[in-house]
Amino acid sequence: MKPTWQFGDVYGLDPELLSMVPRPVCAVLLLFPVTEKYEAFKQEEEERLKDHPQEVSPDVYFIKQTIGNACGTIGLIHAVANNQSHLEFEADSPLRKFLEQTSKMTPEEKATFLEKDESIRVTHESSAQEGQTEAPSLDEKVNLHFIAFVNVGGHLHELDGRKPFPIVHGKTSEDTFLEDAVAVCKVFMARDPQEVRFTIIALSKDSY
Repeated sequence: MKPTWQFGDVYGLDPELLSMVPRPVCAVLLLFPVTEKYEAFKQEEEERLKDHPQEVSPDVYFIKQTIGNACGTIGLIHAVANNQSHLEFEADSPLRKFLEQTSKMTPEEKATFLEKDESIRVTHESSAQEGQTEAPSLDEKVNLHFIAFVNVGGHLHELDGRKPFPIVHGKTSEDTFLEDAVAVCKVFMARDPQEVRFTIIALSKDSY
């Protein structure tokens, strides 16, 4: 990805701190703890939506997570894949090649393809090692999880490779997207009020 768009931390959820995030924002990543409360909610949500399915745009790029500890990679793919009209890729970008090759596949087929794609895995592992937090090994038990929020067709979609399908959280727009995504993040936080291990990252246009 060319450096016109950058991932950056969102330092707080009140309007003053949100106003410091460069705009426009095209994706939000949430890192959160997978607790018993969350797992119970996830199960209940899945059963409810299987009985009353939401209308999900066919334009949403969604991939299942089948590789251990790859939720950061899946979150990144979801953020980028659903914003290809905004982002510019380097000519030899492994991610662009992966998205082109998988665009017509089912979420499960995309996951199988990712398992075999050395270039994305190597890039993920090298970028994970560059991060400030120590990256867990692929087999280590991790109870933190990354998900992505994107605007597709004027609707806010939550994309989580552990879930069977995207979740639609109502309408959004380019102007209100960050606030709308943060409102959903606050619901995750309210579900586990004792927890402090939440991180929000925005993919925004570099203003420099």
